Amino acid sequence: MKILLVRPNPGKESFGLGPFFRVEPLGLEYLGAATRRQGHETVLIDERFDRSAAHWARRLRPQVVGIAVPHALEFDQALSVAKAVRREVPDTFIVVGGGAPACYPPPMETREIDAICVGDGEEVFPALVSALETRRPLTEVPGLRLRTPEGWTSTPEIPEPADLDQIPLPARDLVQRYRGNYHCVQLRPVWLIETARGCPFRCSFCAVWQLHRRLFRERSVASVVEDFARTGGNVFVVDDLFWNHADRSFELAHALKKRSIRKNWVLVQSRTDLVARHAELLEAWRPVAQHFDIFFGFEGASDRSLKGVDKDSSVSMTVEAIEVARSKSYGVTGNFLVDPDWGEVEFQELWDFVARYRLNRAGYTVLTPLPGTEYYKSLELVLEGQPWYKYDMSHVLWEPRLGVERFFELYAETWKRSVLNTAGEKSWSYWLKHVKLSEIPFLVRVLRRTQKLMSGSAYLNEHAAGPPVKPPAA
Repeated sequence: MKILLVRPNPGKESFGLGPFFRVEPLGLEYLGAATRRQGHETVLIDERFDRSAAHWARRLRPQVVGIAVPHALEFDQALSVAKAVRREVPDTFIVVGGGAPACYPPPMETREIDAICVGDGEEVFPALVSALETRRPLTEVPGLRLRTPEGWTSTPEIPEPADLDQIPLPARDLVQRYRGNYHCVQLRPVWLIETARGCPFRCSFCAVWQLHRRLFRERSVASVVEDFARTGGNVFVVDDLFWNHADRSFELAHALKKRSIRKNWVLVQSRTDLVARHAELLEAWRPVAQHFDIFFGFEGASDRSLKGVDKDSSVSMTVEAIEVARSKSYGVTGNFLVDPDWGEVEFQELWDFVARYRLNRAGYTVLTPLPGTEYYKSLELVLEGQPWYKYDMSHVLWEPRLGVERFFELYAETWKRSVLNTAGEKSWSYWLKHVKLSEIPFLVRVLRRTQKLMSGSAYLNEHAAGPPVKPPAA
C-alpha cells in the first residue's frame, strides 16, 4: 500500500516554543519504520518545510494518510489538512494520532477523519494498515476510535503496551531532506532520541502520565546505543524522565563510552529531586557530550506553588539539583509555570528566585489546562469557546486575577529575565560569539522572532483578537 505520513504546519505560532525550537517528527519516523517493515511504500512530509499535504496526496494517491497532532493547539491545523487531503483523494483512509488526540479525541471526531489512534501509534497504526490491506474488520484493531455509520466508537483497549524493543528504530532517512531545518535556538541540525517512555509521577497540569497510565518503559541498552550511533552531533533525548532508574542509566552511560560515542551537545529532561539525589549519575554521563544541558520542570519558586500542581517535590530539591548540575559542568535550563491566578507578590517571588540562582536560561509558560487532564475537566465550563491555538501556554484562557493588561505586563517582564532577551544581560554580541559566521543570519532570524515574548503589548493585541475570556471558576 502507499502511505503518506504528515507533520502539519502548526499555523499560528506567535508565541511559545515554535520560533526557537523546531524538531523532527520522531513519532512519524517510528511509524514509517514499522510500515516499511510490513512492505508498504511510505512517504513522510513535514509541512513546516515543504509543499502542502494536499499537493503530496494529489501526487502520490495514497491509500492511507496518517496525520500527527502532537499538541492540542494544532487540532484545527490537523483538521484543515484532513479536509484538504479528502478533497484531493476522497477514498483515502485518514487517521490521526499523537499525544493530543490520544488524550482527548473529541475535536478530531469529524467526518473528514476515519480513525484516531488512542494507543501507541507504532503498535496501533501498523495493525490498522494491515487490517485495511487484508479487509479485516477495523473493530478488531485495538487502540482506536473509529468513525462508523452509527457514529464514533471505541475498539478494545490495548491490554499491555508493547515492549519498546519490539518497535523498529525510527526511519530517519524519511526526513533527511529537512534535516538542516531542525534546530534548538542556534544549534542545528538536531536529532531526537527516545530511550524510555512515560512517567510515574502525577503532576496535575501534565497529560503524559495519564496517557501512559503512569507506566515507565525503557528500551534495552543495546537498542539505545545503536540509536545514539546513528544520530549526529546534537541530540535532544525526549524521555520525559531521564535517569529514572539509576542502574540502567549507569549501564547505558558505560555502554556509550565503550563504543566511543561522544556528542557535541546533548539535552535531557529530568526532575530536580532525582538529580539532587544522584550526583554520581551526572558524573558518569558527563563524558558523553562536550556540552550537556539538563531541562528541569522547575514549575514553581515556592513549595506552595509546587504543591498546587502536585509536583511531589520541594524548592530545596530544586536548589540542590541546580548546585549538583553546575558542579558537574552541566548547563541548567528549564521552565516555570505562571498562574493566571497570581497576584503581584507571586511574580516578585519568581523574579527573586530566578535572580538568586542565576536562572536566566529558564523559560516561562502560562499554566494551561491541557485537554485530557483532570485539571481541564474541572474548568471545561470556563474554557468553553476558547480556540485551540490559545493552548500554546502563552495565552490566558480565563480572566487573570490581576486583569489581562497587568498580567501580561508582568508576564512579559518575567520573560525579560531570559537569555533570549537581546536587550537584556545577554545582548546580540553574546549570541554572535557562540556561532559560526555562516550561522549568523539564521540566529538573527530566530532571536528576532523570540523578542515578542518580551512585549506586553504583543500579548494584549493577540488576546484582543480572540474571543473574550470568562471569570475563573468559583
